[in-house]
Amino acid sequence: MIFGFFDLPWWGYIVVILALTHITVAAVTLYLHRCQAHRSMDLHPVIAHFFRFWLWLTTGMVTKDWVSIHRKHHAKCETEDDPHSPQILGIKKVFFEGAELYREARKDHDSIERYGHGCPNDWLERNIYSKHSAKGVALLLIIDLLCFGVLGLTVWAIQMVWIPILAAGVINGIGHYWGYRNFECPDAARNVSPIAILACGEELHNNHHAYGSSAKFSVKWWEFDLGWMYIKILSAFKLAKVRKTIPELHAAPEKNSIDVETLKVFINNKLQVMSNYSKEVILPVLYEERNKVNQSSRKLFDKAKTLLIREDSIMSVEAKLKLRSFLAENSNVKLVYEFKNQLLSIWTKTTASQKELIEALHDWCKRAEATGVDSLKQFACSLKSYTLTLSRT
Repeated sequence: MIFGFFDLPWWGYIVVILALTHITVAAVTLYLHRCQAHRSMDLHPVIAHFFRFWLWLTTGMVTKDWVSIHRKHHAKCETEDDPHSPQILGIKKVFFEGAELYREARKDHDSIERYGHGCPNDWLERNIYSKHSAKGVALLLIIDLLCFGVLGLTVWAIQMVWIPILAAGVINGIGHYWGYRNFECPDAARNVSPIAILACGEELHNNHHAYGSSAKFSVKWWEFDLGWMYIKILSAFKLAKVRKTIPELHAAPEKNSIDVETLKVFINNKLQVMSNYSKEVILPVLYEERNKVNQSSRKLFDKAKTLLIREDSIMSVEAKLKLRSFLAENSNVKLVYEFKNQLLSIWTKTTASQKELIEALHDWCKRAEATGVDSLKQFACSLKSYTLTLSRT
């Protein structure tokens, strides 16, 4: 049977391939990633098992293996123990050999057991999906050949390389190498694209690393997470339940003191608070000082912009030296940068009592207001007015 059961025009095969591979991508992000690895949502058993079966058929991936490797990636991100960090292994290695890195990580049985808790362990998992993981893709080859004849081999081949290229290469590789950052999380994760369709939202990688337990990956109004749209549709039919999303910051104009609620905002949403600090304090002061110097000197201010807001732990030694040199020549910028670090240091006082932390925030605001820097004074007022409301789902 040369054409198989379905004899399609050339564009028909393209549509079929895009549809089949898209289901696989949706299964990875909804089931493996958001549901299993981070427990940010629950899926109805019927939907969860469909995705588990589909992944066995189209990728041969075992839920526990994928989940444990991903959890280890978050726990050991950008270190020697990270299974696939382009910052450590190089972008070429992760982009072109992502699948090989995944297979290598599967051999670490201790890590699989340590990070793979809570994954399915029923009869089907033990006797079919895990025990015969390679037989799923073999069965898919037969199905593709029966459906599409000789061209089924091409359809099958594309299905086999889709996840290694898109997930292992683009998200694990480029997602930690190139793109923009909304939040200065302590790793190199970046948003590859604000319109996250091809990988069902996984392109918003910086947002995800900043708030790993959120079922929703988009943050800015101009970002679009296709996976979140699917979650909302499933939720409408009672086939999914969201556990957690990124908390939203709100300001209460009548609130003008540091209290327990302020502390909760700061602890639970430090990255958003610090992002606001960069936009509302550091950048305005930087631009103000930039306007005071001649045209040739402004290039130094432009180069310093990224360094001033970058997470310290992912900055190179060379970058730190450049920043130190720049701050030595610009006292006002240095002042607000030091206040930034002082605010961050409060968050790291994990052994301090609630009362001590509130007092530390109060003292920081008092000193900030006394500096005479308008943007710093305004931010201190904003910090006092913060309230934390969980986003509605």
